[in-house]
Amino acid sequence: MKILIGYDGSEGADLGVEGLRRAGLPPQDVEALVVTVAEVWLPSPPGDEVVDDTFPLQIPAGVKRMRERAARLVEQAEALAARGAERVRRVFPQWAVGHEAQCGSPAFELLRRADEWHPQLIVVGSHGHTALGRFVMGSVSQKVLTEARTSVHVARRATGSGESAARVVLGVDGSPGARAAVRAVAARGWTQGSEVRVVVAQDLMKAFPASLLDVPAEESSDGAHGAGQAQAEQFAAAALEELRAGLGDRGVTVSSVVDDGPPKEALVRLAEEFGADCIFTGATGYSSRVARFLLGSVSAAVAARAHCSVEVIRG
Repeated sequence: MKILIGYDGSEGADLGVEGLRRAGLPPQDVEALVVTVAEVWLPSPPGDEVVDDTFPLQIPAGVKRMRERAARLVEQAEALAARGAERVRRVFPQWAVGHEAQCGSPAFELLRRADEWHPQLIVVGSHGHTALGRFVMGSVSQKVLTEARTSVHVARRATGSGESAARVVLGVDGSPGARAAVRAVAARGWTQGSEVRVVVAQDLMKAFPASLLDVPAEESSDGAHGAGQAQAEQFAAAALEELRAGLGDRGVTVSSVVDDGPPKEALVRLAEEFGADCIFTGATGYSSRVARFLLGSVSAAVAARAHCSVEVIRG
């Protein structure tokens, strides 16, 4: 497994790294790359200003100062990346951990590096601010979350109430994206005593066209609602069956709940009530013609509002 970790040296980034202990990640056979981005743009190198040996161009003093400042910020980024890599090694001593510094737009550079390196997971903090400028604060983590081509883990300090074991909320809606999230949770190495709670938002079921629920158009709205409730329970049952098959006898408890609220609110609220360490969702759900559950804006809203870490799974 390859994991790309964005790190800016802030308290949020450090807490995010510590929180990965409770993300069910494998203790070994992982290659991790810690990347710190200095939010600067390097001017052209000095050689570009020489026309020939006879008539060299004078480098303006302002450009020299820009280069010197940029070089200092890149050095700081390299030092922070090394510090972040050491923190990751302390949490996962058997991982192969490398580090590097980049310069430019933080979100863009993380996405570009991910496209080059092809990790299975990108880890970013939910917020952060250092002398390097904004790295994973707000809009940057949201940009990575919504535009990455792979799964993204928005890390926050572990606040779950499962003590040494983890508590996970898993949002499902029966879509391919949700099924990918179920598979991802089932494949993780959760410690014994961990708990996974499947959540289906009944509000989604209310938005389904009656034709998709095999409910005749002439039937009352109560009938459509009842069919939606049955469909929600089927989604939950299917997820529970796959989780139990995948987790086997590892001592992980699985349960489910069908909630009446909108998905983006239900997932956040139930995760807090459950004392969850992380919310898992799929990156894609049903099209807007039916109802968006885990598609784009909903998963982004959950990541922005949740008290705990959020992982958005892409197949």
